[in-house]
Amino acid sequence: MQFEDLRLSKSLLRAVRAAGYHTPTPIQSNAIPHILAGRDLLGCAQTGTGKTAAFVLPILQRLIDEPNGQRRGPIRALVLCPTRELAQQIHDSVRDYGRHTKVRQAVLFGGVGQGRQARQLNAGIDVLVATPGRLLDFVGQGLVKLAGADVLVLDEADRMLDMGFLPDIRRILGLLPRARQSLLFSATMPPAIRKLADEILDDPVPVQMARMSSPAKDVAQRVYHVDPLQKTPLLVHLLVRSKSSRVLVFTRTKHGADRLAKRLTHSGVRAAALHGNKTQNARTRALAEFRSARTPVLVATDIAARGLDVDDIGQVFNYDLTPDPETYIHRIGRTGRAGAKGTAISFCTAQDRDDLKAIEKLLRAPIDRATVPPLRLERAKSKPRPATASPRSVGDRSPRSPRKKSDGAQASPRRQARRKGRSTHRAKA
Repeated sequence: MQFEDLRLSKSLLRAVRAAGYHTPTPIQSNAIPHILAGRDLLGCAQTGTGKTAAFVLPILQRLIDEPNGQRRGPIRALVLCPTRELAQQIHDSVRDYGRHTKVRQAVLFGGVGQGRQARQLNAGIDVLVATPGRLLDFVGQGLVKLAGADVLVLDEADRMLDMGFLPDIRRILGLLPRARQSLLFSATMPPAIRKLADEILDDPVPVQMARMSSPAKDVAQRVYHVDPLQKTPLLVHLLVRSKSSRVLVFTRTKHGADRLAKRLTHSGVRAAALHGNKTQNARTRALAEFRSARTPVLVATDIAARGLDVDDIGQVFNYDLTPDPETYIHRIGRTGRAGAKGTAISFCTAQDRDDLKAIEKLLRAPIDRATVPPLRLERAKSKPRPATASPRSVGDRSPRSPRKKSDGAQASPRRQARRKGRSTHRAKA
C-alpha cells in the first residue's frame, strides 16, 4: 500500500513526500481508513511506529473536506497528551503535514508564559494540541471553548493515567460535545485504560500492531555488569568509540542527569541534560541541539522515555537501570525506529540484579552479556586540609606589629604592682 491509496489530498501527499515518507507504516495503513470513515478507534502500538501521523493525517483530511459553513466552533480537533515535549512534537507534525492547507494549529503546555499561546488562540485555530493542566488553566480563564470540537485524541493514554491526569481528563470530557469522534492511543492496555476506553469510545475499531511490552525487533540489546565506579569511565569509553550521531543516556534522577552531563563534557564528550526541573526554554534548546546533532549526547530522566520523536538515535544507554520493566521497553524504543537499526546498552550493578531479572522476565529472553574492557578509573582526589585562619587575618584587621618584651622599667605602675603581688605569693608558698 502507498499513501496515495489512503484517499489523502494532494496537499497532504505533497507534505508527506517532503518529509521523506512514501509507504505507510502498518498502524497508518490500518488506522487511517477507519478514522477517515468517522469511526472511533482504540490503538495499541509501540512508540516509533508512526502513530502520530496515523491520527494527524486523517484529521487534517477531514478538516480539508469539511465545508466552512459546517464548522461548529473555532477549535475543531483536540489532541491531549501528557508532556510538553510530546505536545510540541505533535504540534510540529500538524504544522508540517498541513503546511499546504489552510488548517491552523496551536499548542498549549505549561512551563512558559501564556501570552504567545493566548495570542495564537485569539487568532483562531482548527487543531489544538495540549497538556491537560494548561488546557484547564485556559478554560478557567475563558480563553478556550471546546463545545465545537468534533474530534478528540488521547495520545499516550496510559502515561497520562500514570501521571495522575485522569481527573483532568474527565473534566475536559465534560466540556466536549457528546457527538464527536474519539481516538485513544496507548502503548499498553492495562485494565484502567480498558475502562477509560469503554467510557469514551463508541463501538471502537481495535488496532493493535505489536505484542504489548515487547521491544522493537531492530534493537540489539546488551548489558555490562559493572561496579558503580566503572559506569562513567565505561560510558565515556563507549561514547568515544560510538559512530552514532545521536545517543540518548537515561539516568534515574534529575541531579544524576545534570552531574553526568557535566562529567561527560569535562571528558570531551558534548552532552546536555534534560529533565523536569529544567525551564521550558532550556528543555527546548537541549532538544533542538540534540536533533541537529550539535550536542550528540542527551542525558535524560524518564521524561524522554516516551514521546520523544528524534530521528537517527543510534544508541540508548541505561546508565541507571530502571526498576520498571515496561519503562525499559519505552526507553530502548527511542532507537531502532521506523525500520532503522539501533543498540540498547545497560549498566547493571550488584544492586540492579533483581531489576535486570524482572526485565528479562518481561522480555522472555536473556539480554546478551558484554565484557567490560580495561578502564582507567577515576580516583577521588583528597581534599586539601583547610588552613586555620589566624585572628589577625580575619576581616579587615591590620596585622599587629611584633610585641616587644617588656621589662620592669617599661611596665606601668599597675602592672608592676600585679607582678610584685604574684612574686610575694610565690615566695610565701
